[in-house]
Order: sequence, then structure tokens, then C-alpha cells
Amino acid sequence: MAAEVAAACRGAFSAGAAEVWVKDAHGSGRNLRPGDLPRGTRLIRAWSGSPLTMMQEIQQGFSAAMMVGYHSGAATPGNPLSHTYSGAMAEVKLNGRPVSEFSLNTFSAAQHGVPTVFLSGDAALCGSARELIPTITTVAVMEGIGSSTVSIHPEQAVEEIESGVTRALHGRLDECLPRLPDRFTLEVRCRSHSKAFKLGHYPGARQADPLTVVLEAQDYTDILRFFLFTL
Repeated sequence: MAAEVAAACRGAFSAGAAEVWVKDAHGSGRNLRPGDLPRGTRLIRAWSGSPLTMMQEIQQGFSAAMMVGYHSGAATPGNPLSHTYSGAMAEVKLNGRPVSEFSLNTFSAAQHGVPTVFLSGDAALCGSARELIPTITTVAVMEGIGSSTVSIHPEQAVEEIESGVTRALHGRLDECLPRLPDRFTLEVRCRSHSKAFKLGHYPGARQADPLTVVLEAQDYTDILRFFLFTL
């Protein structure tokens, strides 16, 4: 993880970035050691409690967002670790389409006018990312087959991520900014009826069936707030 994130940082600096911020967004948010990253980076560790979660501080104003080491979303193949935020969620849909942490975070960035220009992770997620943003630069470092993985060599992954980020930042950044819909319908299918019963008590949410909870909103922040307080 540290080597791939550092490679993305180097690629950004090679493309002329004045500053790079890194959000450690796995588990406790305390996985990366600051000294493993290039000088000039700022590292956000742990969790602030903001609804932006993995995209904390994106509202500060950035030229581009990049996501490294991402996995496919819940109810999709392509990675033995496929999930969206929590293993308690069997499937998460937004406006009728399955979503991953990548797509949800991409919308968070877009809400603040920041295009998502680069992604590395499993091959299936890279494919779905190009459906959302056709001009995004992706690097597939592994492929999931059932409970197994087939990965490229770590050194090759580092090289491709560094060069991919540089290439992405030299492109048309504005073409990687997806348009947010006017309204949002979030559907969360839980693995247990008791979890769905609990989520159905969130303000504005309703339990559509024993396993499914639905929330409708005009403001994307309301969708993020649902995840913050229910997962």
C-alpha cells in the first residue's frame, strides 16, 4: 500500500503538482507511515467524523482526485474483498445502479468541483470506473477470480501507477468531472433483517422489504450522512 501510494504522489509531482494530500482510507485510517511518502505530501490519518469520510478535506479546493488500491463494490465480482463501506451491506444502489466506494467518493469529489482522474485497483472496478468516467486513467493491478487473486508484480504496479498518474494529470481534467443527478435514491440491501430494521429508523429512510432500506434526497450530503450514522 505504501509503495503504491508513494508512486502516485511521485507521479503527481512529476506532472507539476505543487502539493499532494493523501487520505489513509482503509480500516483505522492509520496504515501509512508519513516517512514512506515523498516530501511535499500531507497525510490525513484516522477519521474526523465528517460525512466526507474517505474524501475528507476535498472541500479545500483541489485540481484533481486520485484513488489508489480500490476494490469492487458489494454484490459485484472481481475481488474477494468486494464490499461497499461495510460487509453488512449485501448491495448498495444509487439511482438504480450498483455503486462502490470509488463511485460514491467520485460523487463526493464532483460535489466540490473536483474531477477524479485516476484509479488503481482490481480489473473489474477499473472497467466500471470507465463506464462512469470514460476518460479516466486506470491501472488494474489484480484480478479476482472467486476467492483467489491474480496480481501483477509489485514493482510493475508501482511503475504503472506512477506513470499513469503523470499521464492523467497531463490530460483534460475537466473531462473527468461527472455530472451529479438532480435527485438521489439510495437503496441498501442488508445481509440481515435486523440490520435493515435498524437502518429503517434513520430520518427520511423507509424499509422497503425485510432486507432493503430506501432513502431519497436532493442533496448528496444527505446520502453521505446516512452512511456516516448508520454503518
